[in-house]
Amino acid sequence: MTQPTHDEPHDEAGEPHGGTLGSRLNWLRAAVLGANDGIVSTAGLVVGVAGATSDRAALFTAGLAGLLAGSMSMAAGEYVSVSTQRDSELAALATEKRELKEQPEAELEELTELLERRGLSREVAREAAGQLTERDALRAHASVELGIDPDDLTNPWHAAWASFLAFTAGALLPLLAIVLPPAAWRLGVTVVSVLAALALTGWSSARLGSSDPWRAVLRNTAGGALAMAVTYAAGALLGAAGV
Repeated sequence: MTQPTHDEPHDEAGEPHGGTLGSRLNWLRAAVLGANDGIVSTAGLVVGVAGATSDRAALFTAGLAGLLAGSMSMAAGEYVSVSTQRDSELAALATEKRELKEQPEAELEELTELLERRGLSREVAREAAGQLTERDALRAHASVELGIDPDDLTNPWHAAWASFLAFTAGALLPLLAIVLPPAAWRLGVTVVSVLAALALTGWSSARLGSSDPWRAVLRNTAGGALAMAVTYAAGALLGAAGV
């Protein structure tokens, strides 16, 4: 998952701009993609089982197992990934704090150069660096140099729960679609509902990324249809062979 930056300018009323909006969009995009993963993986699983058997209990067991395994795997992976990022952020802040204590003049010059690279003149950059350093040197370097807000570090538990819930929400659709309708309708209802949901997640992710929604919808639905076709064919072959 792409992580947000933390350089967030504020207006006079104290309302955050830029970074906060980007952070929210990144989390929302991650939630959409997590739900999409839940839809595709669980749909492929239950449709594959449906190719081999029409037993409702077997379909429910397979779908529920896939939902739990997938959601736990997503949560664990996200927790590990974000924990690693948080450890890196804390280590970078600790290093910056030590450098500010040991070589303040060099750090002031470094901050000045960084501000110059953002388009300020040497004189203005030096004055701004001095004022930022007097106010909060660590925060200034964390924001300008590292792109980190010390008060808003990534939270691995938030990321893990978000991934777990997003995957679960997506996986519930094919699971319910395969077990609730009558046997003759199960496959058709599942395929139609899954493709509709994939069209929605494809459109949503494209809109969040400011890209062409129709291309994303086509790509998403085609991939989901292919996954279900392959797993159904495999299940049908195994069922016919009596495996």
